[in-house]
Order: sequence, then structure tokens, then C-alpha cells
Amino acid sequence: MNIAEAKEILAGTFSFTVDDTDRVIQELNLPGDAKILDVGTGVGNLAITLALHGYRVLTGEPADDDSIYAKQEWHANAERVGVDHLIEFKAFDAKDMPFEDDTFDAIFFLGTFHHVEEDFRARVLEECVRTSRAKALICLFEPNQTCLNMIKELDPTHPEGADPTENAGHLPLASRKIEGGMFDAYIFEK
Repeated sequence: MNIAEAKEILAGTFSFTVDDTDRVIQELNLPGDAKILDVGTGVGNLAITLALHGYRVLTGEPADDDSIYAKQEWHANAERVGVDHLIEFKAFDAKDMPFEDDTFDAIFFLGTFHHVEEDFRARVLEECVRTSRAKALICLFEPNQTCLNMIKELDPTHPEGADPTENAGHLPLASRKIEGGMFDAYIFEK
């Protein structure tokens, strides 16, 4: 199934995120056998987009996350577009990941980082560096102002977006930013 077909089937928030995420995933051109982690599963939009490109994805969020964004029907969404077999879920906390050093070729976040308490953001990025391999990519999609304006109409208490580069200065990472229609991608290379 291609992205356009998945947009028709899943609609809603998938259509809201996929244009920005798909464009960046294509540009990153990861190898087909890349070991990928998706931090903050939610409804599965990013894991599904990666799986639609043929990648196997490990996704997760904290078991004790009771926010409106967690424990969504990601698996049912993945089944609807035929990629559930490419996605595995494991509950974990991003500031203390239960993974070995040098495990992943790429780590992704979609609209997750700004929900991490500011005091823990540097720690989350340190965990990404620890668990990623040499030359790995760490890609954080954060809502831009256009997106935040729309979200805040529905939820005025929603936090502002985060700029992950503000928390990464002490880490050995090269970085760049790709601006999107709704989500900007902050890409770090180890």
C-alpha cells in the first residue's frame, strides 16, 4: 500500500502528519534493514509511515502514561493499512531506555519531545545518543506555529513546541532543520 492509499483509509491525524514525515523519511533514505525506534507511539502515525516504506519499527511509550495521547489504537490503524506485522510495541520511558548501547540506526519522535518535561529533555537526547549506532540519525518532528495554532484552538493548555537543538549543545551531534507545513524536523547525526 502506498502513502496516498493510507491517507484515504486512515484520514484524520494521519493525514495531518504524513506529508511532513513522509517527505523527511524519503530524504533520509535509510537502508532497508535499518533498526528503527519510534519514541511516543500515540495513534501510530510515524511507525505506520515508516512501515509503509518497508521498515521494521520498534515503537513505545511509558506504561504509566495516562495522557490523552497515549494508549491509542495504533495497532488497529496499522492493521487497516496492512503494516502491523512490521511494527512491534514495547513500553519504555525515553529518559531511561531499556536498550543496549549502539542498538538503533535511527530514532524518531513525532510531536513527542515538547511533552517531555524540560528538566528531562537533555537526558532523553543523551539516551538517544547512547542507544544509537555510529552515524545514526535522530529525527524529532516538532509542531511549528501553524500546527500549534490549530491544536491550541482545541486545547489551549497544549504545550508550546520545543527546539531540540537547545538541549543538544553538549552532545557530539551534527544537526540540521527541515521546515514542514505542520511539523519541522530536527535531524541530528551521531
